[in-house]
Amino acid sequence: MKRQFGLYTLFLTMAVLSANAQSSGSISGFVRDAQTGETLLFANVYLAESPYGAATNSDGFYVIAGIPAGEYTVTVSYLGYETLSQRVAVKESRGLRLDLELAPFSFEFGAVTVEADRLEAEDARQLSLAKLTAARIVNLPSILEPDVFRSLQLLPGIKAASDYSSGLYIRGGTPDQTLILLDATTVYNPSHFFGFFSTFNADALKEVRVYKGGYPAEFGGRIGSVVDLYNKDGNRRETKGRVSFGILASRLLLEGPYSKGSWMIAFRRTTLEPLLSAFQKQDIQGIPNQFYFYDVNAKVNLDLSPNDKISIATYAGRDFLDIEVIEDTDILLEYGNRTFSARWTHILSETAFSGITFTSSRYFSNPKFSIAGTNVTRDNTVDDFSLKADLELLFNSKHSLKLGTWTGLFKLRLLDRFDNLDSFSERIRTGYGSAYAQHTFSAGSGLTLTSGLRASYFGNGEYFRIEPRMSADYRLKENIRLQLSAGRYHQFLTLISNEAFSGFDVWLTTADGVPPSYGDQFVGGIKWLLPNGYQLEIEGYYRTMMALFELDPFVGDPAGLNYEEYFHFGSGWASGLEIFLERSVGRLNGFFGYSFSVTRRRFPTIDENRSYPPKYDRTHDLKLVSSFELGRNWNATTAWSYATGQAYTEPASRYRLNDFPFGSEPIDAIVSPFNRARLPDYHRLDIGFERRGRFFGFADYTFRFQVLNAYARENTWFYFFDFEDDDTVDRTTVPQIPVPIPNLSITIDF
Repeated sequence: MKRQFGLYTLFLTMAVLSANAQSSGSISGFVRDAQTGETLLFANVYLAESPYGAATNSDGFYVIAGIPAGEYTVTVSYLGYETLSQRVAVKESRGLRLDLELAPFSFEFGAVTVEADRLEAEDARQLSLAKLTAARIVNLPSILEPDVFRSLQLLPGIKAASDYSSGLYIRGGTPDQTLILLDATTVYNPSHFFGFFSTFNADALKEVRVYKGGYPAEFGGRIGSVVDLYNKDGNRRETKGRVSFGILASRLLLEGPYSKGSWMIAFRRTTLEPLLSAFQKQDIQGIPNQFYFYDVNAKVNLDLSPNDKISIATYAGRDFLDIEVIEDTDILLEYGNRTFSARWTHILSETAFSGITFTSSRYFSNPKFSIAGTNVTRDNTVDDFSLKADLELLFNSKHSLKLGTWTGLFKLRLLDRFDNLDSFSERIRTGYGSAYAQHTFSAGSGLTLTSGLRASYFGNGEYFRIEPRMSADYRLKENIRLQLSAGRYHQFLTLISNEAFSGFDVWLTTADGVPPSYGDQFVGGIKWLLPNGYQLEIEGYYRTMMALFELDPFVGDPAGLNYEEYFHFGSGWASGLEIFLERSVGRLNGFFGYSFSVTRRRFPTIDENRSYPPKYDRTHDLKLVSSFELGRNWNATTAWSYATGQAYTEPASRYRLNDFPFGSEPIDAIVSPFNRARLPDYHRLDIGFERRGRFFGFADYTFRFQVLNAYARENTWFYFFDFEDDDTVDRTTVPQIPVPIPNLSITIDF
């Protein structure tokens, strides 16, 4: 810890020296929403008469350095907001503090005219980066409840396992290969309702960013991708509220200012009790005795000075289920997450910005089964405590530097008990740490080079790994960018999960004999700003996945085994091409996404070590999302999805074991090529309508009516095969959502 603070002191000294060495001027400040005072993340700020510009960072702060003395027009733009221009004078060797505020348009999907050349945010140059605002998430058609991850599944390169899963399968990776961060805090089980919904309340979020691959050196710990979520800071102008009532759950948001900053609290809970009570009175089998989930988000911001701010954020969520499946078989399920973060940001000078963040995260899962008086229980917890320090330096208009460290303590406890006796136990307590440096060089003639290096250490097994990252951005024309990136990534954790129920998720780590996974990623793309608010993005990628360690499915009872014997080790790769065409302005807007992708896995214990497609491999994936403003107060949305059918194992032959040593009855053994068959292609249409207006003259309301699976497509979830005595095979299709599902909700803003 002393070494970390020593490095941070060195960073501060470099910042002061770099600021004093400036012979030209600079402009820096925060960009905020004029109505709420919320900082706007990754807004575009540039000088209209020059090539100088920057994007605000994750705290809403921007710096434009190395500006020759003179007068300039500062222009600020952000999607959904009116563009702002302001005339300023820059003096030699002086820094200008310029905080800016943008006025939002009345509706995000309103008829808006935007200049499509220089208004592309500098941050948008990042390859494989996708962003969603909370407003878009809420407006998209949803299954009973607006959901962050289901909205992300509409983007090219991000796939869903089924209609019943909110898990993210990004560019051939499994959900555990994606780092999930909420206000810089790792979330280990981002799900509610057994995986049906993600754990994030859209009302509490400011923005969601997804790095689908090739992510920069400031992130690490996963070999696939990053989902970075930011809570709202709270309204700094006036106290406001929002309440929403839906079929599944209701939500409440309160936010407002106080003398030193702002605050926000959001609460969500299921409201199924009346429906469950009605079913119970009818004596319907399989109805839970009790089921609910809830989550709470809260954040407080304290402005110590114009240059210092402290933010404290917390999250708590819990799922609970009590159900009698059949007579004498009871299931009691409880799982959830707790997170906490405290962040201090400090503006060191006009060209230097720093942040220190403490985080705490807990995931717990405590399922209990009672079968004919025999109790089976599990006590599963993950605790993660960490300290992060980051520094951003802008030396001049050509050079900028990001530095940071991340150290922490990871604790895991897993205890299984059968009939009140311990059947399996594992405890892991280990430290970890990482440091990174990332340099951005604007070489001129439209070329920008970013090089990064990340060093990571994980205590369990004492593994130390180096991860180089590189990217290049070339502005071929004012509206066309060519981009490349390459990097190496490591992962020290693996997830044992079940698609049907995420409440049983178990994390395990590297150890002696269990080395970390690693992979290389190569990405290339083009971004083209077209007239009339259109933007076209085309990306191709190739990635490897080496030293994968997963729970060996052929290990029966793990009792007595060495830790490394729990796993089997394999490899994989994925490649693909993604096309994304978006129109973000006008009465009719939305996006079209298409991906062609292939992913393969290879494990010695599966299919005689031949490579195979995992279940979530979908060759073709197409999404079409649109929003149309029908009139002053009406809006319509549609979302249509198509995908190649998932891989599955189709029975090809069988033989009978008559002298099976573990039973007296003959059994059938199935011999089939693993995942060589395909389910029928998947497609589905969701539609929604929205009405906005005033509620009895004192509040605004939004009424939403949505229909999921509008044309009643019976997409196949899986097949069930039953072998009859006459040697025939009976195949039963188990569908996903088989019928149209309506959804009604009303939101009142006051």
